[in-house]
Amino acid sequence: MIIGILGGGQLARMLALAGYPLGLQFILLDPSADACGIGLGEHLHGAYDDQQLLARLAEKADVVTYEFENVPADVATFLASHTRVYPNPKALAVAQDRLLEKNFLQHLDIPTPKFLPVTDLTELQQAMQEIPYPAILKSRTMGYDGKGQVLLKSARDLPDAWRKMHGVLAIVESFVPFQREVSIIAARSPSGEIAYYPLSENQHAGGILRVSECLANDHLQQRAEDYVTWLMEALDYVGVLALELFDVDGHLLANEFAPRVHNSGHWTIEGAETSQFENHLRAILDLPLGSTAPRGHAAMVNFIGGQPNTGQILAIDHAHLHLYGKVPRKGRKVGHATLRSDDSAQLDSALKKLVAVANSVDDS
Repeated sequence: MIIGILGGGQLARMLALAGYPLGLQFILLDPSADACGIGLGEHLHGAYDDQQLLARLAEKADVVTYEFENVPADVATFLASHTRVYPNPKALAVAQDRLLEKNFLQHLDIPTPKFLPVTDLTELQQAMQEIPYPAILKSRTMGYDGKGQVLLKSARDLPDAWRKMHGVLAIVESFVPFQREVSIIAARSPSGEIAYYPLSENQHAGGILRVSECLANDHLQQRAEDYVTWLMEALDYVGVLALELFDVDGHLLANEFAPRVHNSGHWTIEGAETSQFENHLRAILDLPLGSTAPRGHAAMVNFIGGQPNTGQILAIDHAHLHLYGKVPRKGRKVGHATLRSDDSAQLDSALKKLVAVANSVDDS
């Protein structure tokens, strides 16, 4: 079986690494000549909307998926008319637009922070009569890792904040005084089988994920599973999906969802019976989903901007290093390490050491 992937970054790389033991082959479409995943399969080098390359991808691949949600939705629609595409183009289109996404979540009775659409400074000023400060102005599209977001503390911030949007469509959203940021990752097959991973508790800085920890038996697990089930069934979703949530006094508010494998699920590579990457492949091929049970206690730490010393990481007990082969650059994810231990105290000790190393090379 040949899996086509739109995108050739680290998520495509990890999908391929999970797929080779299953006897799968890969073909990747990416406009970059040095994307870190392209060495793991045939590389179609060109734009995502190149009709000739898309035709070749559809002809060669038994099924096509994608590693990030900013692939043009019409590209997914074109491919779906020629071969199987999972997740489907509808899921991609909804996830690409924060206004569509928030409206879709609310339609499903999944609570979100209060938000309003804005198209110019006047609308922003009017919206702030209904949304209290502090608030966050976000571009409706092309936002990830904190990009396209401006914090609003008072009315004095509005003109400069709108200038930073460069005239793009946006939403303004109330700031959430959360106790925790969590995410749930689930996989769904074409037959409707769903497998849920334990919640992850996530720590961000500068809009970029730094640390994720597996939360086995968390008291909000069932509520999160309900929300992600409603979402996947409404989208007729196939593959892995991540739903990011705020825990506010024991109530969950949805922030956004990602129609793909997700950074907060990297701990599953060593920390779960079946990784999110393998389960994504199983789902899109309509194979039985693997167990999502955690293998003891698990966590993940990202390396941002700078690459750590390999020996320094491997000297930490229970650490598993994953470097992406990317040139270090300010704010760039160049790798991560997972931790897995049967002893929670050992994991906590190792996590402190790992975070210290990550902070020492952080160039975000």
